[in-house]
Amino acid sequence: MRFEFTLAEEAFRSQLLTWIGATLPPDYDSAADDSDDAQWKLTLRLRRELAGRGWLTLAWPKEYGGMGASPMTQLIFNEEMAFQRVPGRDAFGARMLAPTLMVHGTEEQRRRFLPSVARGEVQWCQGYSEPNSGSDLASLQTRAVDDGAEFVVNGTKIWTSLAHRADWIFLLARTDPEASKHKGISFLLCDMKTPGITVRPIINMAGEHHFNQITFEDVRVPKDQLVGGINQGWYVATTLLDFERSGIDYVTAARRVIADLAEYARSEPGSNGQRLADDGEFRARFALLAAEAEAARLLAYEVAWLQGQETLPTREASMSKVMGTRLMNKVTDFGLELLGAYGQLDRGSDAAKLRGRILRSRFECIAWTIFAGTNEIQKNIIAIRGLGLPRNY
Repeated sequence: MRFEFTLAEEAFRSQLLTWIGATLPPDYDSAADDSDDAQWKLTLRLRRELAGRGWLTLAWPKEYGGMGASPMTQLIFNEEMAFQRVPGRDAFGARMLAPTLMVHGTEEQRRRFLPSVARGEVQWCQGYSEPNSGSDLASLQTRAVDDGAEFVVNGTKIWTSLAHRADWIFLLARTDPEASKHKGISFLLCDMKTPGITVRPIINMAGEHHFNQITFEDVRVPKDQLVGGINQGWYVATTLLDFERSGIDYVTAARRVIADLAEYARSEPGSNGQRLADDGEFRARFALLAAEAEAARLLAYEVAWLQGQETLPTREASMSKVMGTRLMNKVTDFGLELLGAYGQLDRGSDAAKLRGRILRSRFECIAWTIFAGTNEIQKNIIAIRGLGLPRNY
């Protein structure tokens, strides 16, 4: 399939790029991350600005605070924001939870939870993984016990991104311990200020506070915050995962690193005094990575196009996730080789090239092949749902 954007879509891209150029602070450091308080304040400020323009919820239906834009317009927004490394987007609320509520939520839940997301006023986090339940997510052990008008939740979640910043959490809990593991799970929405919730930081190898461990001790969740029906949480959860996996962010991050490295190679001399860009081996490897990036980009475009046909492209989303995350790991490996000894210097060092961004990106993208379902899980989905291969269990 050949993707061509309409005149209206290209006009929106131009408008967006103009806004980005006029809005980012002159001293903006795109190497910063949301573990930095100043960066987080900028994220929230820009999110409110995006919400005011309607761009935070471009593809939402108008009745829920969106603009009714096409998925391809949404893709342009996500791609340009990621390529320019602009903070402010809302992955958990606007991209993941909101469209899931539009599929599985009640009208009352949509009216209650979507407006605050559309206004950029609330931060959500995701309570899926547990200390002993990662790739085999359905083996989770967090319990939600029926207690009249409420569920009483006990258990532990881990690797919870931005839990220390979050106002609300959507989580999976076991509501029928006697049922088969995929059929006894429910999907709940919980206020993070509810008594009994404890958040503990997990500092990653890059020295950043992004992940957290959450403990639930007799946490009471009203039953009107159950999404999709009792013991139907697995179907809700997999719908949300399709939205999580189907973004263009992975490949766009890799394309931006390739662009940064290419600019560096054109200006930096190698050991023989010639530009790195004139080295035949490096040029060939740049070409191979650029070709792979374009293939991954087109696959992400296909996912958006299929969403525009009102389908849930499960296998295609898994394919896109595998291609994009593998590419980012390959690109950052190449970047560290291209930079040589300078590649070992982190941000903050006066001698660091590209602000130490390549080393930091290499640390971060290791997790990309793991979260949102490991790439091994994605390959199983591709095999079973895409190729029709039999299960091995």
